[in-house]
Amino acid sequence: MSSLSDRNIAAAFTSGSQWKNIWQMSWPMLLVMLLNFFVGLTDVYVAGYLGPEVQAVVGFVGQLYFFIIIVANAIGIGTVAMVSRAVGSGDEPGALQAVRQSLLFGLVCSVILMLAGLVLRDVLLAPAKFTGQAETIAREFLTIFAFALMPNYLVIIANAVFRAGGEVKLSLAAMCLVSVVNIALNFVLVFGVGGFPGIGYKGIALATALAMACGTLACLFLVMRGRWRGLFHDTWTLSGVFIKRIVAVSWPSALIQISWNAGNIFLYSILAALVSSRITAMAALTNGLRIEAAIYLPAFALNMAAAVLTGQNLGAGDSRRAERLGWKISLAGVLFVTVLSVPVLVWPDIFSSLVSHDVPVIRETSRYLRITMLVEPFMAISVVLGGCLQGAEDTRGAMAVIVATLWGVRLPLAFLLAVIMGYGAVGVWIAMALSMVIQSIGMTLRFRNGRWKELIP
Repeated sequence: MSSLSDRNIAAAFTSGSQWKNIWQMSWPMLLVMLLNFFVGLTDVYVAGYLGPEVQAVVGFVGQLYFFIIIVANAIGIGTVAMVSRAVGSGDEPGALQAVRQSLLFGLVCSVILMLAGLVLRDVLLAPAKFTGQAETIAREFLTIFAFALMPNYLVIIANAVFRAGGEVKLSLAAMCLVSVVNIALNFVLVFGVGGFPGIGYKGIALATALAMACGTLACLFLVMRGRWRGLFHDTWTLSGVFIKRIVAVSWPSALIQISWNAGNIFLYSILAALVSSRITAMAALTNGLRIEAAIYLPAFALNMAAAVLTGQNLGAGDSRRAERLGWKISLAGVLFVTVLSVPVLVWPDIFSSLVSHDVPVIRETSRYLRITMLVEPFMAISVVLGGCLQGAEDTRGAMAVIVATLWGVRLPLAFLLAVIMGYGAVGVWIAMALSMVIQSIGMTLRFRNGRWKELIP
């Protein structure tokens, strides 16, 4: 097996055709995003056969779990930034040390959060006000998910390592296994098969836990047989210097995710103030975001590709190539998203009817789509260039643009238009669209000024 010091491997994305590099990094990530999408869809589909109480619990506990996973995602972004730079420069010891520190830090964080989740279980579930059977289901779900945290964290960080090294096919292989196991076990554990009796709603949570355990074993196998096997040739001890760097790169990314989800909750509260149409408006926002999630897939796949390509080329000392790649990936993102957005813009009623059967909700969802589809290309620019900044370890720059636009433009403008000026739900949709345009402009200016090229790792 080759090691990181093999320049042919280390330079895989620092030379040659830039469009080929973008394609090689992007298509496996797009498939990974699709797999994650189908896993979430399967959870909701299976829960639908078990009654509204189970559906409610799956939705609420799933949101709680997402917030807890934010830490792992943030560590993963920091890992990509550090490891990709080391790989691009051919620094094998530095790359291996960064990987060790990321895995150790993620392991420690997962244990702390697991214990906190078990101890504070009832406090975390209190906002949902579950009672009776729903409360029992929620407690059992959160307990199982808490024990699934450690393998989930390790899978997320290991996949970040694979991406940073340009081994996106390994990441795809690991996530294929996790997704197939999760989807299959959802049906087997819940409903049973052959002589195996189903265990009902617990099967949904156990499917996730067991799939992540399989994913952890798969990632360990891939690491031991591949270029990262040198990880086990040195001691595993936490380094204050490395952890400080990981935290410095990671916390802005965590704040972005927390702010974005909190912002969506705030939008729901604004719609809730529309007394006569609040239920219709809130349902339309839910459905609109669900449809947009499918359109976001290529943009976020390109976001992950952009982070790796930027980091590797900066590590190789070629900031001009890194910048050119950023603009080209942005163009690819605009083209992909535009192709997906046009049909939704032209036939919004058809897509709205796929997620609702209520006529007023379909009508409002269609209005939402007509407005937001116009600015989806701007979303692609913001997401891709944000990935470039993250790969350059300029996570604070990306955070500044997103958080400032969200809380300084989107939410105040939504409240002004919807509640004070009386435009209702359409005011919220307009505010969302305008803020995305402004956010893309801010991200473009941040990327164009080139300060990210001067950051010293």
